[in-house]
Amino acid sequence: MELQVANGGSIAVNEVVFAREFNEGLVHQAVVAYLAGGRSGTKAQKNRSDVSGGGAKPFKQKGSGRARAGSTRSPLWRSGGTTFAARPRSFEQKLNKKMYRAAMRSIFSELVRQERLVVVEGFDIAEPKTKLMLAKLKEYGSNDTLLVSDIDDVNVLLSSRNIPYCEVATVSALNPVSLVGHEKVVVTTAAIEKIQEWLA
Repeated sequence: MELQVANGGSIAVNEVVFAREFNEGLVHQAVVAYLAGGRSGTKAQKNRSDVSGGGAKPFKQKGSGRARAGSTRSPLWRSGGTTFAARPRSFEQKLNKKMYRAAMRSIFSELVRQERLVVVEGFDIAEPKTKLMLAKLKEYGSNDTLLVSDIDDVNVLLSSRNIPYCEVATVSALNPVSLVGHEKVVVTTAAIEKIQEWLA
């Protein structure tokens, strides 16, 4: 299988990575797992045992005419604890490597089918200028673009950071949310080779 390179020519790619059937359920699972892993899970509230005080019985059990009470830190009382207090927790969802790689293959294959994957030799940004990057994005057909390179390119990073919806990533930093969320994914030929090494 061959993919067309934007500035002329073509590149041979592995059908295992770029010609798979789209597995919507698996891709959804990978996206949800990635987003869940990014949640901090640090929310915390105090229950009745965490609130200081409340050790003494506020009034005697009988004879006052009031409902019996054993502590002023009951959730029913002002300044008492929270009934179902939130606790720090992990939202992480397990997704094994085999499933994750299969989901990424499925995403890349669907990008090819929808003609949202653009292959280029390189980004050729001589200096960190937003104007130069905007001109490049116009060539690619959309400002809502994920630029994927095999190495960190400082000029590309600096010239794109002021552009809304434009994201830059290396192959090692790719994730399903970024791939699915952008209108165009522009990948260098060197990055394509690395993607194939990773997913083939």
